[in-house]
Amino acid sequence: MPRLLWVPAACALALVVLPVVGLVLRTDLARLPELVVAPAALSALELSLTTAAMSTVTCVILGVPLAVVLARARGRAVRFLRAVVLLPLVLPPVVGGLALLYLLGRNGFLGYALDAATGVRLPFTTAAVVIAQTFVAMPFLVVSLEGALRSAGTGYERVAATLGARPWTVFRRVTLPLLLPALGSGVVLSFARALGEFGATITFAGSLQGVTRTLPLEVYAQSESDVDSAVAVALLLVVVAILVIALARPRALEGVR
Repeated sequence: MPRLLWVPAACALALVVLPVVGLVLRTDLARLPELVVAPAALSALELSLTTAAMSTVTCVILGVPLAVVLARARGRAVRFLRAVVLLPLVLPPVVGGLALLYLLGRNGFLGYALDAATGVRLPFTTAAVVIAQTFVAMPFLVVSLEGALRSAGTGYERVAATLGARPWTVFRRVTLPLLLPALGSGVVLSFARALGEFGATITFAGSLQGVTRTLPLEVYAQSESDVDSAVAVALLLVVVAILVIALARPRALEGVR
């Protein structure tokens, strides 16, 4: 490895690590245990973990078929669909929240129909948090899986088909095993993205304590009244995110050996 690479690598590492160090230095260590175990912080943490897990499961259920379709389908329309699917990666989260609000809100065409037919109103509910997190997190899963399928090619699937395997059997016995390493990394990325989601959540779901106020929203709420508490909760979010990635990394991001 060229030694010259250490210079930009060190700069990149500093860009990520030093802000976290600044957060630690700003933390009131004497009050840290008290602030971290405060009822509001624990409630936000529980809600964040629950909704992030639910949105990750939703991403898997919807994202795996979508990734397979995008990777295996042909035609000009597929390029357009791929661009639409990846749109949440480049859109500001607040714009995504507004889009969800005007789709599923009381005055949105789908939200109005849902309200009229079932009386269900999604905005400013826990379900809205899950939807917002899924909206911003699913592209990470789709990108991982589609890339893996394109790299693997279609050779194994063609061989299985020529041996008489039905399409569903090919998908279950050949395609899904090819996806497993990428599925692990995609799940980790989706969960981490959902855990840190802020803009779409606060726009579509609001910030109701115990209902929609996740850990990032709790940081924002506390920053307006108690900076020490906001810093402590932010540090808690950092620790949780590091633990999630570190614990899942050996098998998901590095692959099963």
